[in-house]
Amino acid sequence: MADKRDYYEVLGVDRSVSDEDLKKAYRKAAKKYHPDLHPGDAEAEKSFKEVNEAYEVLSDKEKRARYDQFGHAGVDPNFGAGGGYGGGGFGGGFTGDFGDLGDIFGSIFGGGFGGSRRANPNAPRRGNDTETSVTISFEEAAKGCKKTVKVTKIDNCTECGGSGAKKGTSPKTCPVCHGTGHVTATQRTPFGVMQTQQVCNQCHGSGKIIENPCDVCKGKGRIRHTIEQTVDIPAGIDDGQVISLRGAGDSGVNGGPNGDLRINVNVRPHPIFERNGYDVHCEIPITFTQAALGAEITVPTLDGKVKFTIHEGTQPGDEFKLKGKGIQRLRYSGRGDQYVKIAVEVPKNLTKSQKEKLKEFDDVMDDKNYNKRKSFMDKVKDFFE
Repeated sequence: MADKRDYYEVLGVDRSVSDEDLKKAYRKAAKKYHPDLHPGDAEAEKSFKEVNEAYEVLSDKEKRARYDQFGHAGVDPNFGAGGGYGGGGFGGGFTGDFGDLGDIFGSIFGGGFGGSRRANPNAPRRGNDTETSVTISFEEAAKGCKKTVKVTKIDNCTECGGSGAKKGTSPKTCPVCHGTGHVTATQRTPFGVMQTQQVCNQCHGSGKIIENPCDVCKGKGRIRHTIEQTVDIPAGIDDGQVISLRGAGDSGVNGGPNGDLRINVNVRPHPIFERNGYDVHCEIPITFTQAALGAEITVPTLDGKVKFTIHEGTQPGDEFKLKGKGIQRLRYSGRGDQYVKIAVEVPKNLTKSQKEKLKEFDDVMDDKNYNKRKSFMDKVKDFFE
């Protein structure tokens, strides 16, 4: 474990980071190194795994506490059970409040004052939740799709069935702690005799001794590996939303249930469409002549191209609606609408002939053809009179 980078350094945060800022840092880093954005880049894939491993530990309060105290060893699957070290009470029945002294004695003797006893190391425990991300196109988000994502997770070793012992053998109950994973230590202090509970040095908190470790998991009973997971992306999902797959996270311990897999969805921007809820917006440029005379134009939609007739005298900024051409509503029936905004493009780089014809056209026009201009000029005239 000596070659592992500090998990806080991996995510670019300090040790006092809040849960919300931790999640933001994770999403930023995961998006930066996601394999979909770096196909074939082994270094990016390695960094992506490192980011997921760091967040898996730091997003879990119990694991984070162990990591803060013991480093990588504290979150190793073979580290033992329960969260932290329980401490016994003082001899002589002292029950006063020690304030900061509790931290001092905790660091000296490995336990707190009046803490609960360590949990049974052989009790069933739920596996941890895992997290990854997937990047999809605008159309895939609108219509739904299937994606395969890579997930780094911890599973029970298939070779030894999770026991940690070589096939054909089994672990033995620790003769020192008798399977509890902890021992009681007596210490003499200036305050009297103290009894504290510490992790058993013989079994390192597991309550078991493995004399013949499994060749695959090296006695841990669990292995960290990367698998491919097929995910159904529902139609209508939006950028930043999360899909949760129950039971697809880390395997449970001692028969406990599996954790869940959370998949953060990133949607790539579209070159034409923009999304607003379940509605789709786009802007279509037309010529001055089309706007003046009306025309049949081609409008792109999520279902393909459709024909639409714009009326004579269409103005810049006019908008029309294509009902039901938007995005499928997530977990509901029906779709949003598509809104098309008109942009009238003024011609540039006119030839001499084109300019002359346009001037002839302007000469035959009068105020009744320009209602907005006429209204504006009337207001200007009234203002200065």
